[in-house]
Amino acid sequence: MSRIIYCHYLKKEAEGLDFQLYPGELGKRIFNEISKPAWQEWMKKQTMLINENKFNMMNPEHRKKIETEMVKFLFEGEDIVIGGYKPES
Repeated sequence: MSRIIYCHYLKKEAEGLDFQLYPGELGKRIFNEISKPAWQEWMKKQTMLINENKFNMMNPEHRKKIETEMVKFLFEGEDIVIGGYKPES
């Protein structure tokens, strides 16, 4: 049976994540407040962010930038601005 949570991103009840995907206190918050569909939206944005900015995930500064953008996207309602990307009209 799936876990139902109130998703902070979607602002409604939705299926929760199966397990904690991110370490630490932020990971606990994501597990408790972010749904599977919201996490999938973030994964798409994260992939674009990494690819367009040529981030190296071994670089601590790049990982910190990704984490900052993740918090803004999931919890603060800010969309990710990706240089060079133009959404389809």
